[in-house]
Amino acid sequence: QVQLVESGGGLVQAGGSLRLSCAASGSIFAINTMDWYRQAPGKQRELVASITRSGSTNYADSVKGRFTISRDNAKNMVYLQMISLNPEDTGVYYCHTQRLGLGYWGQGTQVTVSS
Repeated sequence: QVQLVESGGGLVQAGGSLRLSCAASGSIFAINTMDWYRQAPGKQRELVASITRSGSTNYADSVKGRFTISRDNAKNMVYLQMISLNPEDTGVYYCHTQRLGLGYWGQGTQVTVSS
């Protein structure tokens, strides 16, 4: 079992910044890729950013240049630094990973960007 706990969401004005954190615990050995997803009201959950254990990253086109994913393997933490936020970034942000073929999700953290 893997447990993921997100934090750092909140209400911010357009143009503002937020930093999300995800703490991983449990059977975290062999975890490679960690991801951030988001789900806006009435929309499907979408992949925002991914990072491998070695630090390779991948971003959705809509957030490139504005979001930065990072991780601290020693602390079992993953972060998502978000700048230049706009109302389209509003949604619940979820931390996700896979281990031995099973997917794990956190409970999500709400990000609301006001115009």
